Amino acid sequence: MEKSYLHVSFLALSLLVEGCISAKANVTSFAPPEYCTWLEELKKDMINRGISEETVKTVYAQDYYHPSPEVVKKDRRQIEFALTSTEYINRVVTAKRVEKAREYYKTLHPLLKQIEDKYGVPGQYIIAFWGMETNFGSNFGGYNVISSLTNLSYDKRRPTFFRNQLYEALKIIDTWNVDYTQMQGSWAGAMGHFQFMPSTFNAYAVDFDGDNKIDIWHSFVDASASAANYLSSIGWQRQIPWGMEVSLPWNFDFAQTGRNKVKNIKEWQRLGVRTKNNQKLNLDKGLNAALITPEGKKGRAYLVFDNFNKIMHWNRSENYALAIGILSDYIISNKPWRAQYENPALRLRTDDILQIQSFINKIFGDKLDEDGLLGTGTREAIKKVQQKANLPADGYPDYRLLQKIKNYNPQLGFSIPVPERKLHKPN
Repeated sequence: MEKSYLHVSFLALSLLVEGCISAKANVTSFAPPEYCTWLEELKKDMINRGISEETVKTVYAQDYYHPSPEVVKKDRRQIEFALTSTEYINRVVTAKRVEKAREYYKTLHPLLKQIEDKYGVPGQYIIAFWGMETNFGSNFGGYNVISSLTNLSYDKRRPTFFRNQLYEALKIIDTWNVDYTQMQGSWAGAMGHFQFMPSTFNAYAVDFDGDNKIDIWHSFVDASASAANYLSSIGWQRQIPWGMEVSLPWNFDFAQTGRNKVKNIKEWQRLGVRTKNNQKLNLDKGLNAALITPEGKKGRAYLVFDNFNKIMHWNRSENYALAIGILSDYIISNKPWRAQYENPALRLRTDDILQIQSFINKIFGDKLDEDGLLGTGTREAIKKVQQKANLPADGYPDYRLLQKIKNYNPQLGFSIPVPERKLHKPN
């Protein structure tokens, strides 16, 4: 044990000298001492976790210091306006993408059938994920995974998460003898046709083409089977749909919405939920589902089943999961593509959501991430505030809620009335 410790320490010291000399030699990106110290501690940590000395030395032979890396900027970037569900879906489920998805589904059907037979995931979902993640393999991201994860590990926002992903990426190099210079991915380290994070690769990637290596960059066979293996492993159910758009009665209680409010179809029918075309739900009455309204009472409503939650394991956005479901439906249907109707009144600014999150944390003691994103936790917290303010509890902040928050009085609560919004008429 003592000999091993001394060996690791000697290696770390040699890498420290080598790394800082390399950084000093590159005068265009001079690394400060604190970065050199951090980088050498990182290398030592990777070796102690089991990464080979050869891999660490090879990967970090170059200078990895970037004072203002683009990947960090992307991780912290906030858009001015938060996309509504309709805007997001119209942006990613386009006529061109639907057409290409249908073509690939037809061309790749023999392979997709083999994958479905083995893993139980229908091919239209594989194609939908592929289209959404890399535009059918045309855009892997263009970033070197090791470089991106190293820079994000140094950043103070989410260092633990990205350091763990960096370890998983180095483990891939060790295990599969992958050339790290060819590990291209997104700014956040997601890789290959289906944008697997390194930890997902190590847990679920498979060699489906039988060439004794796993290649999610150049082998669509490996990549698509790995995607199916992941979905199957987390509980995908072949016979259950992702969800469906539905209609609601005029007096529906929106407090019943949300992915955590699960009821069976018989119960939803009793509450007046019907198909989009106002027909009786033609589903097994014992099937469990939740009802979501991504844009509140003024927008669309969807019954979503357990596979919808499995899609959200891939990406924790309801809008993303809806886009996957809607695109997969288009793929196996002959329906002509149509853009979803947009309601301009539903548009929210990121700053509005930040203001609401801050208000909820301050006044009601919640611990929401003040990130300007209308996620599940924020939606549920907004419902509680809407109930206190005697507003429909649909979890979607509108003008009235924003004004109620603005006029909130600690002694009087939400009792101050809010006037109707005045619309300016054109001259």
